[in-house]
Amino acid sequence: MGMSVIISAAAAEDAEQILKLQYLGYQPEAELYGDWAIEPLTQSLESLRAELTEQHVLVARLGDEVVGAVRGHVDAEGIGRIGRLVVHPRMQRHGLGGRLLDALERRMAEAPHPVTAYRLFTGHRSLGNLRLYARQGYRQTAVEQVTSRLSFVHLEKSAATSLAETSLAATA
Repeated sequence: MGMSVIISAAAAEDAEQILKLQYLGYQPEAELYGDWAIEPLTQSLESLRAELTEQHVLVARLGDEVVGAVRGHVDAEGIGRIGRLVVHPRMQRHGLGGRLLDALERRMAEAPHPVTAYRLFTGHRSLGNLRLYARQGYRQTAVEQVTSRLSFVHLEKSAATSLAETSLAATA
C-alpha cells in the first residue's frame, strides 16, 4: 500500500530531519560548484530552529519522514522571499518541488501584508532548478556573479500571476 505525501507547516521537532535532508539535498549543488562550504551544508541546528520561528517553513512528509522542505518570509516591501527548497533525491522529478512552492506561495499570500511578488535565486549551473522555476512561472530578473565559479540567477513571479494561475487551476 502506497502512502501519500502530505505538505504541512514544519514543527520545532522537525528541525533535525530538515537539516539532515538539507545536507543530503545540497551535496550535489556543492559538488556542481566545487564548494562544500555553501550555507545549506554549514547551517547549524540552532540557526535552523530560529528560522522555524521567524519564517514560513513547510515540509513534505511521507509517513513520518520529511522528504521535502521550503522556507520563506514576506519582507517589508511585500516581496515573498523563498529559499532552501529541497526534495529528497529519491522523491525528485515527481512534482513535489512544485507542490512545495505552490503551498508556500499560498501561505505567504495569507500573510497580513499584501504580497506583490515572489523572489528566489539558484546557481547558474543548476539547470533542473531553473527548469522547475520556469515551469512554476518564475522569470529571470538578474544574474549576480558571486565567485569565479558561481553566479546566482535571480527569478521573480508576480503575486497576481500566481493568484490567477491558482484561480484557473481551481476552475479547470
